[in-house]
Amino acid sequence: MFNPCNTKVCPPIVHPTKCCVNHTVSNVIVPEIHPSHTTTVNHENIIHEHYFPHTTSFVNQVNNENVVMPGPGPGFGPGMGPGMGPGMGPGFGAGPGFGGGPGPGFGPGMGPGFY
Repeated sequence: MFNPCNTKVCPPIVHPTKCCVNHTVSNVIVPEIHPSHTTTVNHENIIHEHYFPHTTSFVNQVNNENVVMPGPGPGFGPGMGPGMGPGMGPGFGAGPGFGGGPGPGFGPGMGPGFY
């Protein structure tokens, strides 16, 4: 330093330190967990369907009747009344058509309608 004559150098004056702040940033991660829950409710609707099936049946009734037809000889005897067909009158004794003689009724050939 240049120091001419009669130049005096004073002691330095020290000022207070000027503080500067330098900011640095560091990231700190703090996990914060917020749990949630979803419940699924499955609804089952049961539908009762009522059915009423109905059937119909038919019955055919068949009546069998066994009739013993007389051979050649005297009539049917007692118990046979009117309404038994052509040639079968009251009494059913020996008469036309029953003893093999001529006439309508139950002689040979059995009369009309008997097959």
